[in-house]
Amino acid sequence: GSHGFVDQILLGHSLPSETNAANAAIGMSWSVFLVIMVFIASIFHGMNVLIARYAGMQDRENMSRVAYESFVFTVMVLVFIVAPIGYLLAPHLLDFVNAEPDVKELALPYLQLLFLFGTPLFLMFMFTGAFQASGDPKTPLILGILASVLNIAISLILIPGIEPFDLPLGGGYALHVPIHIPALGVTGAAIGTLIAPAVTVSIAIGLVLRRKMILQPPARFTFRPDFEVIRTVARIGVPTGIQAVLLNLGGVVLYRFLGALDSSAQAAYTICYGQLFSLVTWTSFGLRAAAAAVMGQNIGAGDPARGKRGVSVAAWMGVLWALFIGSIFWFQPDKMMGLFKATDEPIFSFGRTLLHYLCFSGIVLAPTLALTGGIQGAGETKMPMYIAFLTQIVVLLGICATFEAMGALSTGKVWAAILVSHASRLALTGAYFRTKGWIHTKVEIGY
Repeated sequence: GSHGFVDQILLGHSLPSETNAANAAIGMSWSVFLVIMVFIASIFHGMNVLIARYAGMQDRENMSRVAYESFVFTVMVLVFIVAPIGYLLAPHLLDFVNAEPDVKELALPYLQLLFLFGTPLFLMFMFTGAFQASGDPKTPLILGILASVLNIAISLILIPGIEPFDLPLGGGYALHVPIHIPALGVTGAAIGTLIAPAVTVSIAIGLVLRRKMILQPPARFTFRPDFEVIRTVARIGVPTGIQAVLLNLGGVVLYRFLGALDSSAQAAYTICYGQLFSLVTWTSFGLRAAAAAVMGQNIGAGDPARGKRGVSVAAWMGVLWALFIGSIFWFQPDKMMGLFKATDEPIFSFGRTLLHYLCFSGIVLAPTLALTGGIQGAGETKMPMYIAFLTQIVVLLGICATFEAMGALSTGKVWAAILVSHASRLALTGAYFRTKGWIHTKVEIGY
């Protein structure tokens, strides 16, 4: 998530405006794009569950088979379905979230580029999950660092642009460097987001083909998907995809509620929830992936009790991290908002209040994601989907819709609704985690 954080900071300083339109444009685009992205990523989750289970059984052949078939199917869906349809629907999607004209003007090319050339971005998440589930978390960490460095470097050049400059050589001499790169702003951020994962995905494919990884290339390359594998992956993964769509759909509809109140509230939500809160959420997503892998591998190895202990450790790690980040949000909101040059009113007041709510949201969301990862790692993906619907649609959007119908909706009530939805999700997930039936979910190919 670091590249998005840096992009928002650069845009806040390079394209300043009273409503922080550039920040809102990036936030809206990602919220819309993620609704599609997370559903496709459900294929990856089903893949990860199977790979982790076969890793516990030490069955390298089936691990590699699942990874390759998921790769082929994903590329076909992204290139021939998601890219053209997403490009054509992009303007209508931005209208749905009440994008103001100045925000839409910036967001449209960004969103269309994501749809057209986002395949490497999806595949980066696929390889990350596959490597982690197989028992190798270090390689995706290295590739992730490389992708972030490349992305940030490209953004530093393309977002503000470069004018000709003199390079001091000492002794009163200077070398004139006649480089001119125009400031591309939001489009520059999109280019960096798309180029960096293309490099790391190429490296990941090369490592597999050279047999440097636990996962191995197939004995025979074919572009005809094995639908026995795909059906099993989909059966496990699609409920996770629906869950993720519900969670992100809630965020998209929140933009619609906030747009009816104040466009500055949309920018505050983008900066605080979309970027600053990612210090909690991205870490928690990592703990969720770790919990899922540990649970799946231990079930495959015949020791689910050890897997549950590992998930509990991940949950407490999330709580401690959220407490640390939350203390910064509570005591230093001005410095946090200042990173994005969002210190003018009313955006600063909106953001400061939201950060105070997020202090508590992080404490309940982090363990929720770890527990969810453990449940999903066992192959039980339907109950987390139901919980997501109840908390993110019924609770979150229900509260906002009720206050709107009463004519009493305000940004403070939206922020409070976010906290209530997170707290209710923890209560339901924790209660289900304490049951035992989900541990015995069947996930074998063809089942």
